[in-house]
Parts: sequence; C-alpha cells; structure tokens
Amino acid sequence: MNEPVLVTGIGVTAPNGVGVKEYWNATLEGRGGIAPLTRFDASGHASRLAGQITRFDPAEHLPGQLLPQTDVSTRFALVAADLALADAGIDPRDLVDYDMGIITSNASGGFEFTHREFDNLWSKGPEFVSVYESFAWFYAVNTGQISIRNGMRGPGGALVAEQAGGLDALGHARRTLRLGTSLVLSGGVDSALDPWGWAAHVSGGSVSRATDPARAYLPFDRSADGYVPGEGGAFLILERASAFRRRPSGQVYGEIAGYAATFDPPPGSGRPPGLRRAVELALDDAGLGPGDIGVVFADAAGRPEPDRAEAEALRGVFGVRGVPLAVPKVLTGRLYAGGGPLDVVTALLSLREGIIPAVPHAVDVPAEYGIDLVTGESRDTDATAALVLARGRWGFNSALVVRAVASDA
Repeated sequence: MNEPVLVTGIGVTAPNGVGVKEYWNATLEGRGGIAPLTRFDASGHASRLAGQITRFDPAEHLPGQLLPQTDVSTRFALVAADLALADAGIDPRDLVDYDMGIITSNASGGFEFTHREFDNLWSKGPEFVSVYESFAWFYAVNTGQISIRNGMRGPGGALVAEQAGGLDALGHARRTLRLGTSLVLSGGVDSALDPWGWAAHVSGGSVSRATDPARAYLPFDRSADGYVPGEGGAFLILERASAFRRRPSGQVYGEIAGYAATFDPPPGSGRPPGLRRAVELALDDAGLGPGDIGVVFADAAGRPEPDRAEAEALRGVFGVRGVPLAVPKVLTGRLYAGGGPLDVVTALLSLREGIIPAVPHAVDVPAEYGIDLVTGESRDTDATAALVLARGRWGFNSALVVRAVASDA
C-alpha cells in the first residue's frame, strides 16, 4: 500500500518560537534562541551557551495533574502534539482510537526529572523519590503520555538514534501508515539542560566554547569548533492520502516522499561513511534524482571533520555547489531527536512559501568543500522537493525527502 503519506499538521516547540508561525517568522528574520544558559549556574563550565525555550509556562498549556509526573521534555512533546493536532483540525475523539498511531524519538529521556529524583534519593532518602520516577525518565514516555492524553491506541513506538532519531521516527511512521493505519502523530523532542545533562553535553568535547551567540555555532565555517546544544523539537500529523480525502476539511504541507537510514562502518575499516549512501537510497525511495532536489537541510555538525565529510557526500551526489544548502539550526542549536523533525518542518514551509532561510551571519566556507551555503539573506526558490539530513553519534545516518503536493492530494 504505497500511497502518498501527507503532512497535514505541525506543532513546534523551539528555542526561537513556540508554534509554527512564531518559529517560521523567527527563522526568516534570523532571530535565534541561543543565549547564556540560565537553567542553573553554569559559570563553572567552559561552555555556557544553549538554545533554551525561555518563554514557556507548561501550566498555560497542560492540566495540573500532568505537571508532577512529567519531565520538561515530555511537556514540550505534549504541547507540540496538541499544536499539531489543532493545526490539522483534528479532534482525536472524533476518530477511531485503534486507527491513530504515535511514533516518537528521544535521545536523552527525562534527564532533568530523573536527576532531581536521584538527588532526592541520595540526599534525603528513598521515601522522597517521586513515584513517577518509574516512567518519567524513560525514552518511550513521550509516546505513552501523548497516546494516553489523546486516546491513540494504534501502533506505537519510540526510536533512539541521537540526532538521527527524529527522521527515523518519521520514516517508521510512514511505514506504519502504509501498513494500514490512517493517521500517525510523529516527531521528536529533547531537553537535557540540567546540571548533570550539561556535564554530559560538554564531556564529549564537541560543544562550542564561544561566548558570542552569533558566532558560537558555525557549521561549515573554517573556524568551526563545536555546536551549541538546544532543546525542543517538532511533531507532525501524517496521514495516508486516502484517509485525508475522507475528512471534510484540512490542509496539506507536503508529502514524506522518501526515507533511508545507514550506519557508518567501524573506524579503521577503510570503508566510506554511510551518509552518501543514505542520500542515494532516500532519493531512490522517492523516485527522484539529484536534479529534482531544490534544497538540502544539512546535518551541520559544526566541527571540521564531520562538516568536511558531509560536504564530500553532498558533492558526490549533487556535484560542486550543485544544490543550495540550508542550516536553520544555527538559530536553535542542535536539538538531538528534535532537530530532524524541526528541519522537516522548515523544509516543508520553504517549499510552500518559496523561500530558503539563510544563515544570518557571515560564514567562511573553505572553497574545497564545494557547497552552496545560503547565508546573509533568504533566497527565493521554486523547488518542489527538499532533502533533510541527520547524523547521530556513533554512526547513525538518516535522510528524508519531502515533496510539495496540491492541497487536494
């Protein structure tokens, strides 16, 4: 059942905007959410910038009984899911419960929640540990909480592949729809900006130590020295085209046209990284060639070696400066499981609006990279298909193709 899988609703919780309109306007205007970390006193760390969601009161969005049992990342997920459903004009109570699925991705689990409860355990005793610790820390908790809140009893899943996981969730959601489910809510979020989570971020040695938010995260730049961690992400409503047609009204942002995932070979094997192969497989899955892709939303690691490897993969597929390259995550930081779905949202909006968002600051890209990075000002486009890339730590590669379609698809 390989009928088209359509995106009919979007929900965003990002450092530079909650809600799709606020996020898109901020992205086009070059307004970022990267700033000094305020969640705790980070003055003792060499890295102190993060993409935080600061203007967000969960009590304004969620019922009081959910707050004691949820980590901040789950609150972002619940709100993004609510926004996506509202954007699609869907009330889950009007649909068959077993015909609605939920596929999420999360790379950190409920970091802040579980670390707070660990502190209670060690400093006060087991009787002070929340009973909700039994599930609030878990990678699959967002799938569970969203399904309970919305009565979604269809196929469920949770994928963990660090930055690549969000695209994997969308790819798995498409597969689930083609197996017969009518609607799947899918995407990812992450948040690990508590003291222990921050220590985990910086311990890997890949986080930027810059103090200027505008110069902290410089993917593909000659002086790139690390990325900025962020929080949040996006959820999307995916529907089979035939199911969407049965609804009395609705909108279509585009189609999930192709998806592929690969894994890098072990270091020292002499075999090439798997990113280029993921791109080629995703294009083949979509039935498209390199010339059909009008813009690529890059993984953009912000470190010389992986940036060079990504540029090489893109040159190999598209040729030297063969396709415009967008990196909207310079405004938010890398959102881990939330990063891929947020890039997919941006890609769909770019195709719909005919504009590619720019990296707002100057970037010194080495000539040998051979890439066409969109910088300075946004660029008009008549593209009808876009490629989104994501790579996760330890070798995960994911590629997803989105395509513009008519609203009556």
